Amino acid sequence: MSYSLNIVSFDVPFPANYGGVIDVYYKLFWLKKQGVKIYLHCFAYGRKPSQELKSLCEKVYYYERKTGIFANFSLVPYTVKSRQSADLERNLLSNDYPILFEVLHTCYLLNDERFKQRKKIYRHSNIEHDYYRELSKTEKGFVKKIYLQIEAWKLEKFEAVLKYADLILAVNQKDTDYFKINYPKVKSVYLPSFHPNSELTVKAGRGDYLLFHGNLGISENYEALLWLIKNVFSKLEVPVVVAGLDPPEFLISEIRKYAFIKLVVSPPEEEMTQLLQNAQVHVLYTAQPTGLKLKLLNVLFKGRFVVCNNHMLSGTGLVANQGLQIANSPKEFIQAIQASFTINFSENLIKERSDAVSGFDNRGNVEKLLQEIF
Repeated sequence: MSYSLNIVSFDVPFPANYGGVIDVYYKLFWLKKQGVKIYLHCFAYGRKPSQELKSLCEKVYYYERKTGIFANFSLVPYTVKSRQSADLERNLLSNDYPILFEVLHTCYLLNDERFKQRKKIYRHSNIEHDYYRELSKTEKGFVKKIYLQIEAWKLEKFEAVLKYADLILAVNQKDTDYFKINYPKVKSVYLPSFHPNSELTVKAGRGDYLLFHGNLGISENYEALLWLIKNVFSKLEVPVVVAGLDPPEFLISEIRKYAFIKLVVSPPEEEMTQLLQNAQVHVLYTAQPTGLKLKLLNVLFKGRFVVCNNHMLSGTGLVANQGLQIANSPKEFIQAIQASFTINFSENLIKERSDAVSGFDNRGNVEKLLQEIF
């Protein structure tokens, strides 16, 4: 049987080089492998139309985001208001296929009467008001900090629109439980993020550096790195590699103070994969127990030893083992890194890792997705 599906994406999901679009792109990839006809609707703001997306979808529509100061003068969150589009409404009404809304930012049509009889699916990434509130705590700029606080308040009010969804797909178990409690009439299902790893590619043996990676233009990530540099990396005598997108100038300047830290800016996919596979220890830290951190999945599928804090694992069902150690204080991070830095990553540890990530199998999760929608 042939299935057809509308997907409304908050951004152009290719290249798949940051957290949110990674889930969207690899969902498209696996749906295509299952023969699903995809009608992709995406908001473009800085990203160009993609031939890659055209090859995965029956049709790709691009819409301009209505950014600017006037989009803030509304009780509707700016992230939602700027994604209102009459063209999107018209294109969605031109067929009767289910509609998958990617993150809360795309959900302004959920309570539209014209879509009352359509199957509407909400794909969760974060509890958005919690996420924005936490971002405001780490934001350095005063104006942006105020914006994030106001946006968090608006998103918390707007979230009530989810009662009009038919299905909620949450990326972790903790948030699935949140939706079940707050929207009991809507079916909520745990469906982990889709990701680029179709198989485990962890290398046995040893590396000679530890790695921190992520989108360095996001305050959550650069604040985590600054905390690690001050409290952990500067106390160790091991080489450190930091890799990621768009580091701000102040972060580059801070890293330059430390001769043992090498910064790799926006590495291409092949180089990033090599950095992930050849590192001895991956260090992950977040102050936000929100969503599912896709960089966690990347290091679990590609990398050797992982040291992270509890928040990084929140809602994933993952637990500590020999290859995945939990540290919450600077002392615990230092001890865990030192204990792992001179040990070979063995075949037994690879088997342990394979068992640990079995729940994040894209093939099994796309089958679950189709079962829930159709």
